[in-house]
Amino acid sequence: MENANWKFSGNIVQEFDNHILSSVPLYEQGHTLISNLSDFFLSNDSVCYELGCSTGTLLKKIADHNQNKKIKFIGVEIESDMVNYANDKLKDYENIEIICDDILSMDLQKSDMIISYYTIQFIKPRVRQIIFDKIYESLNWGGAFLLFEKVRGADARFQDILTALYTDFKIEKGFTKEEILDKTRSLKGILEPFSTQGNLDLLHRAGFVDIMSIMKYVCFEGFLAIK
Repeated sequence: MENANWKFSGNIVQEFDNHILSSVPLYEQGHTLISNLSDFFLSNDSVCYELGCSTGTLLKKIADHNQNKKIKFIGVEIESDMVNYANDKLKDYENIEIICDDILSMDLQKSDMIISYYTIQFIKPRVRQIIFDKIYESLNWGGAFLLFEKVRGADARFQDILTALYTDFKIEKGFTKEEILDKTRSLKGILEPFSTQGNLDLLHRAGFVDIMSIMKYVCFEGFLAIK
């Protein structure tokens, strides 16, 4: 891993699911929670997006959960290696489409649920509001935006605590101190989390009023925003 040069392509694709399970607390539980929440928002003829769908694991889980409904699932992923891997994995799912595109330049269909699962944190802060605005406009009235993000502490003291606890978590998962340091250096300028309040501000400016935190573990948080 090179300094300030983390990539979601190449060799990482094959090992992505295993790597992320060891890196993000409650990762699988978040998938299950989103699948269960889909009962409240997805019905026949609904459209559901996942922005930054990586290998398509979450979309597959939601599609399996809703197999008795006629729903169109669209995964958007900017890394072609991830898209090829996901399309191969999901080739038997006629209702899932994985497209290689940039959310900033594409048009979104009207939809009932949009998911961003630890994706926005990798997008430059200067364009995040544009993406949130686009998500809000795409959703039908009563539709849901599920946003999961790594979050920063509200001040320096809390941030120090969060960093120390997350480091302990990774060590307990088997990462060496060298691997942790290398990963941290590779993510400089690439992973740029906002605080809880920073994410809430983006949601409010986009037009969301009804917002609830639905999962939180140290510096990882999930939000449900309903239009």
